[in-house]
Amino acid sequence: MRIFDLKRVVAVLCCVPIAAFAADGEAIMLKGAANPTALPCITCHGADGKGTPSAGFPRLAGHPAEYLAKQLRDFKAGTRQNPIMQPIATALTDEEIDEVARAYSARPRVNVTPSKARLVEGTGAWLAMRGAWSRNIPECILCHGPDGVGVGGVFPPIAGQSAMYLESQLRAWKGVAASTGKTGKVKAVAPTRRNDPNGLMQHIARDLTDAEIKLVSEYFESLGESSEPFNESQHRLR
Repeated sequence: MRIFDLKRVVAVLCCVPIAAFAADGEAIMLKGAANPTALPCITCHGADGKGTPSAGFPRLAGHPAEYLAKQLRDFKAGTRQNPIMQPIATALTDEEIDEVARAYSARPRVNVTPSKARLVEGTGAWLAMRGAWSRNIPECILCHGPDGVGVGGVFPPIAGQSAMYLESQLRAWKGVAASTGKTGKVKAVAPTRRNDPNGLMQHIARDLTDAEIKLVSEYFESLGESSEPFNESQHRLR
């Protein structure tokens, strides 16, 4: 064997371990990442990626890869805080983040159920589609698209997400109130989520009442998942 050929063989063999350990988004979802701290995503988000509504774990299937990757990096950076997700995101490499985000993005998007709610001021449907402009609260669909299907890689789908999850995120942006000591005095707690463009969601959540947060969360939960055949035209903005 010529020396030139031997060098080529060695070069090829050296590349094998790298290829074998390349990040695989589907494998991370099902089995976890190379770092065992990054548990399999299906543990919380379900085998189909549609989340665990009863426990408040969100749907990831069909979300834009750009949005999902940003959220994982925000968990690592601490601009979005969660005791479960932060150690998992921190254990993921940049390549693993991109691959698992792409894998979830390739899963089916939510099939929205058309709303039959009457537009009555003060209801969740009203807040979603009309807002409360007297308090500078825009309608949710202004950013999140018709029926909350999402717009681009910045504004995620919220139709069909569990009310428990949506409520928890609005409270995370708002900062919950907590009583202190024996006096029972209430003081504001800093928001645990601060990764929204221009602080838009922090402003909206801060000005929503607890009752409004619950109503609008329940409204968007009611919009998915439809039993009708998937309607691609719902996602024309994506």
